[in-house]
Amino acid sequence: MELHNGLLFWPSTFVKKQHSNPPIRPHYDVIVVGAGMSGILTAKALIDEGLKVAVLERNEIGSGSTAANTGLLQYSNDIQLHELSELIGEEDAVRFYKLCYKAVDQLEEIAHSLLDQADFIRRPSICYASKKGDVKVLEKECEMLIKHGFPAEFWNELVVEKRLPFKAPAALYTNDDAEINPYKFVVSLAEQLIGQGMDLFEHTYANVIENEGNEIILRTMNGDFKASRIVYTTGYERLPYATIKGADINRSYAIVTEQKPSFKGWFEDALIWETARPYLYMRKTVDNRIIIGGLDERKSSPAKHETVVDAMARELIDKLHELLPDETFHAPYKYCASFGESLDHLPFIGQHPEDPNHYYLLGFGGNGTVYSMLGSKIIADLIMNRPNDDARIVTLDRKYGIK
Repeated sequence: MELHNGLLFWPSTFVKKQHSNPPIRPHYDVIVVGAGMSGILTAKALIDEGLKVAVLERNEIGSGSTAANTGLLQYSNDIQLHELSELIGEEDAVRFYKLCYKAVDQLEEIAHSLLDQADFIRRPSICYASKKGDVKVLEKECEMLIKHGFPAEFWNELVVEKRLPFKAPAALYTNDDAEINPYKFVVSLAEQLIGQGMDLFEHTYANVIENEGNEIILRTMNGDFKASRIVYTTGYERLPYATIKGADINRSYAIVTEQKPSFKGWFEDALIWETARPYLYMRKTVDNRIIIGGLDERKSSPAKHETVVDAMARELIDKLHELLPDETFHAPYKYCASFGESLDHLPFIGQHPEDPNHYYLLGFGGNGTVYSMLGSKIIADLIMNRPNDDARIVTLDRKYGIK
């Protein structure tokens, strides 16, 4: 399945080293299938446990959803805390939000271990009300966040007008989020892990996966792999050994503008998004471009025709101009990408209910990088047979999960 179409920005910012695939070891403790954000973070968590790990990627590392990721790291989710509380209960909803909050800290720690820190920068977030009817929603969300110790502040219309270059009836201001170059992060972290003993196999597709007692055999065109356990981190690709229930694959559009000297009225260089669903989201880059995305469509495959991508790019430019009316823009980078959304707005993380040596980390939702981080810790605990009460929140055998 093609996950994106168009000209991507992140691969132009970083030169990836070329490696030959290493010799295949007689046996691995764990094989990770997929070398995107989820796969490399999972590999790190397992290597930190002292395990022998191989990562198999059917294309090149970071070339799937990671390359199309817009790099907003937020503890808030597509579903707000008070809404998630109504869905799964307040205790579990708050716990999940706290896991997301902690995951941003964990991503920062890893980024700081990399040579260039993958352009990780702490930023606040501003979620503005798309219409007057959303003001009470933001008020309710702010109250819930503050109640549980999250840094949040409600802005009325006058505060919005004072701090932002566009008008909105209200906004929710939250602290402790961040931005990152996801492609640089994944490729740089993989280089670090290769130095620690990880075996990375690119252009290696698992054609056949067999169980032989307590051993798993993966047959590929490049040879056979044997492992005690396997973790699927294949994102929105078709799963080789299971079926997802309770999820949709949709598509979204994004553009990256030309560089600008500055942007008037952009409060604290915040990450900006809105209450409408589907929503617009935008951020700056370290070289002073703007990334803006949205215009989601309920179609699973990226738009194939350049004219469609061009038309949606023009619409995003128009929306950007509405928010920053003193600026003019063009978009040298524009693309369409597929993304997954679970029906209960939670990722799929855990052990297969019928095949205990098979594990999954699938970060379905608009917060995929954060889900990948928290999920890698859950997977490591499960594989090391440590109790992890958080695993039940995202378990595969819930109403919406994997079969």
